[in-house]
Amino acid sequence: MLLRIEDLWVRYGGIAALSGISIDVPEGETVLLVGANGAGKSSTINAIIGLVPARKGRILFQGTDLTQIPCERRARLGIGYSPEGRRVFPTMSVTDNVLSGAFGLGRKRQTEALEWLRSVFPLLIDRDKQPAGQLSGGQQQVVALARAMASFPKLLLLDEPFLGLAPVWIKQIGDAILHLRARGTTVLMTEQMARPALKLATSGYVLRGGEIRRGGPVDAIRDVALADEYL
Repeated sequence: MLLRIEDLWVRYGGIAALSGISIDVPEGETVLLVGANGAGKSSTINAIIGLVPARKGRILFQGTDLTQIPCERRARLGIGYSPEGRRVFPTMSVTDNVLSGAFGLGRKRQTEALEWLRSVFPLLIDRDKQPAGQLSGGQQQVVALARAMASFPKLLLLDEPFLGLAPVWIKQIGDAILHLRARGTTVLMTEQMARPALKLATSGYVLRGGEIRRGGPVDAIRDVALADEYL
């Protein structure tokens, strides 16, 4: 198991954000966390990368307990992260934004990453020298995703990649996730928009109020995700 979360509890002050959730992310798969705002999706991602402490429980990545490792060291283990909200470096060019995600890999691997990402996202060629802050919301999300993919992480965390996007961008990003999985990267993504996300996932968990309501293969969670209006 590439990532295993065991009995994870997270609190913000006196409020429980996660109440004893357990999640398995097998290597090579795409696992979906679906739920409404406040369900605990982002809290799960933030706990994995170390932005919030685990009050109880363990987060195991390739058998290593991440809760004992500082936030700044977790990325070096092979964990990539694309946050909610299309966060780019607005004054930097599109190309420099992407390459910042491959910092420290060496020029050869950076060049290889950029060439592959450009084959997946033609936007990176068309707007290569344009400041990322001048792009549309959908275009910025593509740049943010490409930056997270640039290091070819073992595990890629995607927090609400479809949030606020038009259908054309949802399709492009969905296609990119499939491309990345074909290269062997494992993906853990959160989404409110169940319908497009379920098309990409191999398994998933429906969250509500910081607890897991149902988990399993996509077919096992589909009805609950859609019936609860997680769209």
